Amino acid sequence: MMKISTLLLSCMGLFPYLSAAQSDSLPLYRLGLVLVEAPSARVDTVQRISIQHLEYYHRQTLSEALNLLPGIYQANIGARNESVVWIRGFDLRQVPVFVDGIPVYVPFDGYVDMGRFTTFDLAEIQVAKGGSSVLYGPNTLGGAINIVTRKPLRPFEANGAFGIITAGRQAHLNAGGQWGKFYVQGSISHLQRDSFPLPKTFAPTRFEDGSRRANAWNEDNKINAKIGWQPAVGHEYSLAYIRQKGKKGNPLYAGADPQNNQFARPRYWHWPRWDKESWYFIGRTPIGEYSYLKTRLFYDAFDNELRSYDDATYTTQNRPFAFTSIYDDHTWGGSLEYGIEKWPRHFLKVAAHYKRDVHEEYTPTTPRVRMADHNASFGIEDVVQLGPLQLVAGLSYSQRHSLEATYYNPQRREIVPFPSNRNDALNGQFGVTWAVANATRLFASLAHKTRFPTLKDRYSFRLGAAVPNPYLRPERAWNAEVGYEGQIVTTLQARMALFYSRLSDVIVLVDNAVFDEVTNRRLAQQQNAGDAVFYGAEAELSYRGSSKWHAGVQYSFIRRRNLSNPNLFFTDVPEHKTGLWAAYFLRPKIWLTLWGEYNSQRYSTTYGTKSGAFAVVHAKGHIQVWRFLAFEAGVFNLLDRNYALVEGFPEPGRNGFIRLVFNY
Repeated sequence: MMKISTLLLSCMGLFPYLSAAQSDSLPLYRLGLVLVEAPSARVDTVQRISIQHLEYYHRQTLSEALNLLPGIYQANIGARNESVVWIRGFDLRQVPVFVDGIPVYVPFDGYVDMGRFTTFDLAEIQVAKGGSSVLYGPNTLGGAINIVTRKPLRPFEANGAFGIITAGRQAHLNAGGQWGKFYVQGSISHLQRDSFPLPKTFAPTRFEDGSRRANAWNEDNKINAKIGWQPAVGHEYSLAYIRQKGKKGNPLYAGADPQNNQFARPRYWHWPRWDKESWYFIGRTPIGEYSYLKTRLFYDAFDNELRSYDDATYTTQNRPFAFTSIYDDHTWGGSLEYGIEKWPRHFLKVAAHYKRDVHEEYTPTTPRVRMADHNASFGIEDVVQLGPLQLVAGLSYSQRHSLEATYYNPQRREIVPFPSNRNDALNGQFGVTWAVANATRLFASLAHKTRFPTLKDRYSFRLGAAVPNPYLRPERAWNAEVGYEGQIVTTLQARMALFYSRLSDVIVLVDNAVFDEVTNRRLAQQQNAGDAVFYGAEAELSYRGSSKWHAGVQYSFIRRRNLSNPNLFFTDVPEHKTGLWAAYFLRPKIWLTLWGEYNSQRYSTTYGTKSGAFAVVHAKGHIQVWRFLAFEAGVFNLLDRNYALVEGFPEPGRNGFIRLVFNY
């Protein structure tokens, strides 16, 4: 009945201007935006993924959603079962994650497990790449990711879904309303999976029998509540609360690399707690006719527990390598943003940020140790419009200072302080956009960016294999980009970009760097010993043949050169990524999407182990069965391909879902 002759991938939100054009009809919480935007000018090259595209391609977690865009590569930290992405070769320490403009990365290591962040309560995801605005604050070496939540548009609205997935279940509900000057938005979600099936071609290994993936379970529950007040035109104030409660297993290594320390010594790990709690206030106050003040205040708490067991029964902790590690982290801070458009052709913004990170860790047999940093940043940005040219120039100064840092010395049985340390950095950027025609523009940018070393970078002993280095300097990068986006013909739209990044003072783990007199051996140390070059290209085309079908293609290329040590390889990012996608609408309420993705091989270790190239195909169908009710079903990895994002940690074979969806 439905004929589809084209494979596909990615998303209808591949083009930032397409998503932006629809944003007024989305349940978008505009206080949560971080934009280089003025009433008379827009020069940001942020790419956006709307909630419609998350629904079309059934993206339930943040990493799955971001993989829809070119230049972004989904990856796994297999040893910790963490789902992450890389943006043009930069990892999540170098590309921080924000929720409504509030930083949410874990204070200790700067990472965030994107597999724990579900998408059910989102309105839009924004991605700013190398030339991201200085208004985001510090540490945006390779860009920034901003997750924008929902805001109700009508007196009452609700949507949700309930269904089953292979070896699990999923349910969520969003409800809210706007009445005069007040609005309320609430969300609740549940995502649980006991395991996942491995492909039929997977060959069993010593620690994996090849049927259902062992210890590959997870459960994530989330509530999100927001209240808001809009007392007058341009005024808006809201208070939000988010609570995430998660837990997960850690699948065993199932590869064939004898140099991998898990090949002979598997990690019997799981996390009984991966919890996060957030409070934040955002307000916008007009000041006179031409300016405004935007305020953000936040408090985040992270409560995580890791347990290592003796064996695959996951019941006892008697062997020397078994342990329980508890992290009790929190962070608080805020920002002020002042914007003014009083002068012709100028829109000036000034922003100040402050963030205090606190990390505490302990075990059942050792005392609590504490580490704390403060981070401050000040930035100024000006948008200028000169006919068809739009210019943006930004400058920022950031500072990090240690407040305290201690570790437990088991030989002396005492808590010992680390020396105090600090970093500062001056960053700048310049961008230009030329509106060639109504729907076509050329853009270019150049930015100097830095990233401060995290608490873990400076203080971790790496289970006795390394010596801390409190005096690490910031990583630095020059990021350049040129690009085009526009409408080639009425039915064909395109976006293309070339990028180049030159990195210096990159923090790398140097083997045998320091002689330790206590152990009488040479140990590794984190040092500013890396220089690198990243460069590549991105291209995407979207074709709308008629109201019944549309299709598209995207391609990403990246090459990363380690200038300091060519024998150490950059991991987790394939040189080539290609996607095809298509959607067919039999009727407005009956549609089918089909998408596919190809990734070339990628390095999984710095010494050269690779995970192979792969191509996967997915499909989803939607049938409206009543005015507010629809039935959906889908299949992932339709051809049951055996593939891995990191060597030794296979991805799911053929799996699927069915669910009921309602929108009111």
